[in-house]
Amino acid sequence: MAERIETMGAPEGGLSLVRGTTDVPMLELTIPGLLRAAVKAHGAREALVFPGQEVRLSYRAFAERVDALAAGFLALGLKQGERVGIWSPNRLEWVLTQFATARIGVILVNINPAYRVTELEYALNKVGCVALVTAARFKSSDYLAMLRDLAPELATATPGQLQAARLPALRAVIAMGEEAQPGMLRFDDVARTPDVAALDAIEATLDPNDAINIQFTSGTTGRPKGATLTHRNIVNNAAQVTARIHLTEADRLCIPVPLYHCFGMVMGVLGAVSKGAARIFPGEAFEPAKTLDVLAAERCTACYGVPTMFLAMLQDLEDNPRDLTSLRTGIMAGALCPVEIMRKVQARMHMTEVTICYGMTETSPVSFQSFTDDPLDKRCETVGRVHPHLEVKIVGEDGAIVPVGQRGELCTRGYSVMQGYWDEPEKTAESIRDGWMFTGDLAEFDEQGFCSIVGRVKDMIIRGGENVYPREVEEFLMSHPKVADVQVFGGPDEKYGEEVCAWVVPERHQEVTPEEMRAFAKDRIAHFKVPRFVRIVTEFPLTVTGKPQKFIMRDKEMELQGRA
Repeated sequence: MAERIETMGAPEGGLSLVRGTTDVPMLELTIPGLLRAAVKAHGAREALVFPGQEVRLSYRAFAERVDALAAGFLALGLKQGERVGIWSPNRLEWVLTQFATARIGVILVNINPAYRVTELEYALNKVGCVALVTAARFKSSDYLAMLRDLAPELATATPGQLQAARLPALRAVIAMGEEAQPGMLRFDDVARTPDVAALDAIEATLDPNDAINIQFTSGTTGRPKGATLTHRNIVNNAAQVTARIHLTEADRLCIPVPLYHCFGMVMGVLGAVSKGAARIFPGEAFEPAKTLDVLAAERCTACYGVPTMFLAMLQDLEDNPRDLTSLRTGIMAGALCPVEIMRKVQARMHMTEVTICYGMTETSPVSFQSFTDDPLDKRCETVGRVHPHLEVKIVGEDGAIVPVGQRGELCTRGYSVMQGYWDEPEKTAESIRDGWMFTGDLAEFDEQGFCSIVGRVKDMIIRGGENVYPREVEEFLMSHPKVADVQVFGGPDEKYGEEVCAWVVPERHQEVTPEEMRAFAKDRIAHFKVPRFVRIVTEFPLTVTGKPQKFIMRDKEMELQGRA
């Protein structure tokens, strides 16, 4: 047992430093190289299923569709290193775009489907997207209408030759479905018969260390930052995550989590491709009943989700049982899983080998993961043990590694650390020091190397698996003309883990109501960022140096809600 613990990353010398095993070689592959290997080994096997779009493709057929779209992108003039945004819920077009851009070295930029005009404008301009692949709409968001507001020049533009004042880099808008409007291209019209030799020639110039994906993640000090990830980052993390749940070509992985997250596109899509497994997408967004129906109908063997998703499925199963005996494994991430939920998932969903993951976008994303045979308490109370080829330490305020059992800031070093924040050298340098990614999370190790996340140095809120950064919400609410100051913080919530709370100080001689603030935020920022609880106050509790004390506000808010 001692040897096994050591290979899993036990702390060294009583200090909070763990190193993952290096027994399994790193993959020196690009994303198209990963797909090529899957086609060679599993070409006739089912690669992906979108029941809602009535699509089933083998690995070989999927690769052919990817090449056709990549050829279309080349015909539009897209070049290696340029950025293409994708703004869509989970659809076949998302996955095709993910691989087609990678095939020709174009960097994919993930746009949150919940973004509104202001957020979209910022993201596209921040990284200089030259094209945007977009759905027509999703839930209450009319994407095409928002694009017309943002770029009225579309109405008279030649498709593919847009020149918009507010989006100076953007040349093309590619709309999914039949609803492409003046100035836009139809997604299905972009693909063309590929010159495979030409595509192969481009692929031969790609390097695993090239940037290939940008995902936006905020800090507590301002606007979202574009975490820039390489082929090597995400291909290897995907392979390591799925290795730990023993995924094989015989598995059918259900992916109800969003593709714009690393959870969906890295751990899900790339992870399945690394093993030749089938990827099953139950819908554009998570719906418990629909996901359960697909799990049963497609005889899925694995499923991903955040704990609240599993809780919703368990509740639906009570009223409408399904045959889920095909399930074996999966991953919960985004928040710790209560022991009782884990027990029910094992008993009612047959997922006896489900594991817990921890990470962040900047580390591609996973650094820690439980093993399928770890004890139940370790799978629920910790985030598991370190991943292969990574080093992780916990440091105190003085930067020194703390003893095992003591809390400090978690820092990760190794292949998974991002290339940096796009065009943000100073913020990159603040987060990555001597190769170590300072995560902002407070953690502690036990003697076996199990990691517990105990808090956050950064004042981030995790609501139902979505990261909400208070500073970003504060800056938005401060734009209200009646508002003098705002403090945003998280409060506990049984359903979502945390909810967004805001304390608002009005301008002198102004009156504002909680309802007015929520209405101001609705439809202007993503729904999960809109504060559920708004309190109008005359002042904030402050330290002697004048800094707001959010922990006092949080405690007082819980008391006023009767939840203290």
